[in-house]
Amino acid sequence: MTASKPGISFEFFPPKSEEGWDKLQTVHESLSAVNPEFFSVTYGAGGSTQEDTIKTVLSLHAKGISTAPHISCIGSTGDKVLQLLESYADHGIDRLVALRGDMPSGMGGRSGQFAYAEDLVVFVQKHFPQRFHIEVAAYPEMHPQARDMDSDLQHFVSKVSAGASGAITQYFYNADAFLYFRDRVAAAGCDVPITPGIMPILNFSNLLRFSDNCGAEIPRWIQKKMEGFRDDSASVKAFGHEVVTAMCQRLVSEGVSNLHFYTMNQSNASLNIVKEL
Repeated sequence: MTASKPGISFEFFPPKSEEGWDKLQTVHESLSAVNPEFFSVTYGAGGSTQEDTIKTVLSLHAKGISTAPHISCIGSTGDKVLQLLESYADHGIDRLVALRGDMPSGMGGRSGQFAYAEDLVVFVQKHFPQRFHIEVAAYPEMHPQARDMDSDLQHFVSKVSAGASGAITQYFYNADAFLYFRDRVAAAGCDVPITPGIMPILNFSNLLRFSDNCGAEIPRWIQKKMEGFRDDSASVKAFGHEVVTAMCQRLVSEGVSNLHFYTMNQSNASLNIVKEL
């Protein structure tokens, strides 16, 4: 029996220049051609501000495909979050990605009104019951700040129980890690769609650095193969495409119904994978 094609979604970060903005319009148009279920726009990545995220979300959403803003709650207040939610609701935004976010420098141990993403989900559902489809984050290889895997799983279940509609994972390159996480979530009695986050491999040195920060493991065999390419960027991209495409194909064969691509505001790498699913 052939697995059905998965639903697709794509993530962008807010551009910081006019050139970046023009490029994003082209990338968005290219990715729209495969009829994604939605786009998402990060908040805080690369020094972007909330205003950057709002501008990008509203501009892309107006083009006709649902666009979900990332909302980071750490260090914020209920009034600020409520004002933001009201604005998004007024503009027809129907999806959110609810995140804890990183502690701003200088705050010490103070987190503001919201300590965890669970608190944000509760807040959204209290003020806008069932108004938004809320995605939360999931970490198949464990959140880098979690005490252990069991407590990390409990944090995830709590976010879902608070009213999340689904989850998008941190990227990974080990399908078994995702499948094991999915089984543990189900065993905990948590029935929610979990969408794998997919990161195409474009620049391996950048990926190594980013993965160190976010706790995503790059399997040794992939690292060693990539190291052999040295500065051969074409071979890096070709092998990266092979590895990530094979992983996506396995995930789909294991019953995964949606994939979320971290595009880095580029289209070709993600599209080339989608075409082979």
